[in-house]
Amino acid sequence: MDLKNILITLIFTSTFACAQDKNPTNTENTHEVVVSELSNPWGFTFLPDESILITEKSGDLIHFKNGKKITISGLPEIYDRGQGGLLDVILHPNFKENNWIYLSYASESGGDSGGNTAIARAQLKEHSLTNLEVLYKATPNTTKGQHFGSRLIFDDDGYLYFTIGDRGNRDENPQDITRDGGKVYRINDDGTIPQDNPFVNEPNAKTAIFSYGHRNPQGMSIHPKTRQIWTHEHGPRGGDEVNIIQPGKNYGWPIISYGINYSGTSFTDITEKEGMEQPLHYWDPSIAPSGMAFINSDKYGDWDGSLLVGSLKFQYLDKCTLKGDKVIKEERLLDGLGRIRSINQGPDGYIYVGVENLGIVKLIRK
Repeated sequence: MDLKNILITLIFTSTFACAQDKNPTNTENTHEVVVSELSNPWGFTFLPDESILITEKSGDLIHFKNGKKITISGLPEIYDRGQGGLLDVILHPNFKENNWIYLSYASESGGDSGGNTAIARAQLKEHSLTNLEVLYKATPNTTKGQHFGSRLIFDDDGYLYFTIGDRGNRDENPQDITRDGGKVYRINDDGTIPQDNPFVNEPNAKTAIFSYGHRNPQGMSIHPKTRQIWTHEHGPRGGDEVNIIQPGKNYGWPIISYGINYSGTSFTDITEKEGMEQPLHYWDPSIAPSGMAFINSDKYGDWDGSLLVGSLKFQYLDKCTLKGDKVIKEERLLDGLGRIRSINQGPDGYIYVGVENLGIVKLIRK
């Protein structure tokens, strides 16, 4: 090993040790396995009867009720490659009246080889999907297997937000509003474009774009009090970020970043620039975040109001104590349980966590 690589290794090891010291394990928690034997529960949501719809990345939509799993039929064709597959699932805010569910997934539709992120809705009837409608399909397709993004959320006004990562095209997609990828998007529930979207009057712009300059956002949640939309996104080696999403804002990727290339080399010399938003929190080294939820419940005592972020890399649930918009403390919950992919608060007020190669567990405070 040459001197340069030795120095990089020492710096990374030292940084990792410091990060772990600042993020101690909290042992005041345990868990209960609610749904077992799942491979990659990328997303899940609770139905009005408190049963659960679960996406398996490989392409199955599962209805879990009374201890039994039933596979839902009628899905669109799923492009299962790399990080792509069947991804998030949520309900329409008026699901009880209209039965619409919304899915994000990787799709091969379009003229180019490979795939890209698509958003669709369908009505759930018994154990099948009907009236499937594709609301958005990113272009162009690519055979690259990374950075599909794909988190979904409705805001209080009924707008649907979704994320698409830069699809491995770092130097073109995120900073160009005429291209898909590296963006947070906002559409109406039927796929039409809100007339107050920030780029509706920009020539050749993708008018569904709400914000840009993102790498690969795989967590999105609404703050229970401010009602702002929070996201987190993967950095490269270091530089995972938490952001509050504002219309038309540029979040900087890859012009500014707190990360470096996986090889240890630098791709930018700056961490801030006028006209680009600073993250309200970042991780270095990277924890590889996925899934995101706020505790908004009396089930956890003084943990109420905390932000929860899953770590794929280090296999724990990161509990972030907030003071306003600042993360002032971090603690590891469910430490070593597995790669945490998805997080939701259930209708009973408990937090449920999707863990790869395990299933969905309920977080319990001792």
